[in-house]
Amino acid sequence: MKKLLLIAALLIGSIPALVAQDDQPGDENRKQEKIKALYVAYITQELKLNPEEAQKFWPVHTQFETDLRAVKPELPELEKQQAVLNIKKRYQDNFNKILGPNRCEHFFRMDGEFKRKLINRLQNQRKGQRPGGLGIRRGV
Repeated sequence: MKKLLLIAALLIGSIPALVAQDDQPGDENRKQEKIKALYVAYITQELKLNPEEAQKFWPVHTQFETDLRAVKPELPELEKQQAVLNIKKRYQDNFNKILGPNRCEHFFRMDGEFKRKLINRLQNQRKGQRPGGLGIRRGV
């Protein structure tokens, strides 16, 4: 009987460790890679990028994201927003040449929408709700 209680206690005690596996040190990189893959799929799908466009778009986008990340977080909020807007304006011509004006505008909207959906999903997970999808259709 004591062995059975010991085994049960060990199993019950290991549940939090199993649940917390997502919070292991290497998991942050995996989460970021997964989010990036979802983002690429979402944007590619929403913009209906063909392979030639994707080959031109993603290197420009990578530089765009690098420039956005370079905005100093310690700046006052309005200065931060202005810096981000300036970067978006600077890249608008490049995106227009690849996508055309309509899809360029659509890209900026979908970029923000993806981030909002991601934040929503993360908040729902923290609240213990079952997360909804990011609106990405698989196998398309």
